[in-house]
Amino acid sequence: MKPAVTLGRRSFLASGVAALATPALAQATNPIAQQLENAATIEIERDLSSAVRRNTSSFRTLEWQPYFSSLDGGAILVDIDSRALHFWEPTGTYHLYPSSVPLSDDLTRRGRTEIIKKVEGPEWRPTPSMKLRNPEWPDFVPAGPDNPLGTHALWLSWQYYRIHGTHDTRKIGRRSSNGCIGLYNEHIAQLFAMTKVGTQVLLI
Repeated sequence: MKPAVTLGRRSFLASGVAALATPALAQATNPIAQQLENAATIEIERDLSSAVRRNTSSFRTLEWQPYFSSLDGGAILVDIDSRALHFWEPTGTYHLYPSSVPLSDDLTRRGRTEIIKKVEGPEWRPTPSMKLRNPEWPDFVPAGPDNPLGTHALWLSWQYYRIHGTHDTRKIGRRSSNGCIGLYNEHIAQLFAMTKVGTQVLLI
């Protein structure tokens, strides 16, 4: 089970989250998977084969009040610097997930948005800018184990921006995306079930 924290309104996190690293998935052998491996996959633009020491000291709980006026419909806060996604249910129940974040500042967008669509088993197409940088990437990848968006995806109101899963567990806790926020597949499935179209989202 990947590390996540779920707290009630009056609960207290007694200990820090440890051991965020997980083994990499075995490389797939079908043609689409091989093409994505050769292209370093949609979200990867540098070598992730070496071990990376993750900083868990900033993986900490937060209160929602400084960031949102209410919890109507729930609230998602993504902290780019600490590489963590915070979610509060309308009841105040709190969830904390490690995430992947954009590779660089120019790929990073911050501010307020919201969920506009939820897709289980998402398909993937590269954005025009991705194709310019990586013309060898496929134009389309169907839903399934080779899809860069994992098992579930939450569309944000910003064009091309998503909160989604990943089959490549090496990405979580790293700067590894082209702008999206990635979660372990089991965590995006949990978040998918708890959120709805209209849930507020803030990236800081």
